[in-house]
Amino acid sequence: MKGMMSWKTLILGIGLLLIPTATLASTCDGVQFKDTAPGANGDLVLNGLGLRKATIFKVKVNVAGLYLPEKSGDAQKILDMKDPWRLELRFVHDVDASDMKEAFQDGFKKSGVDVSTLKHEIESLVGMFVDFKEGQTLSFANNPADGVAVELNGDTTGTIKEANFAKALLAIWLGPNPPNDELKSGLLGGTCD
Repeated sequence: MKGMMSWKTLILGIGLLLIPTATLASTCDGVQFKDTAPGANGDLVLNGLGLRKATIFKVKVNVAGLYLPEKSGDAQKILDMKDPWRLELRFVHDVDASDMKEAFQDGFKKSGVDVSTLKHEIESLVGMFVDFKEGQTLSFANNPADGVAVELNGDTTGTIKEANFAKALLAIWLGPNPPNDELKSGLLGGTCD
């Protein structure tokens, strides 16, 4: 009987090693992200995780996860691609809707992308924002054929279809002036801190 238990334990251990990696997760600041997420043309892979810090006190606001068709550390290549992508923001601190609107409007101005023709789209986006509580999620799912779907806590609240909007939105984090440098570095596959 004792020998039988050893074999069962061994088989169970081998079985656990064979679990597909899609069920694995990556963690930053205690927040877990799956290593894959659904995209328009199939699963996307987690490119990296970044921690958004605000104010001179470096208050942790959210952990961002960027999903792409394949991993890349080249910000410009990612911004120029015409493939689906997904960005998830998981809040680790409460944020008022007014603060979110201001941060995104400022982010678009600093994105390095000409947003002069996107005023309506930017207003549509910030008009969807609510007060976020710790543990809630804001996601952007880009499907080049349909636009950027905005999801609040898993529910789609709207889609912005202007083709140039996706690049301008992603450039908030990957452009020349991200909210904080560590956030951009983490999303590009660096450490999340």
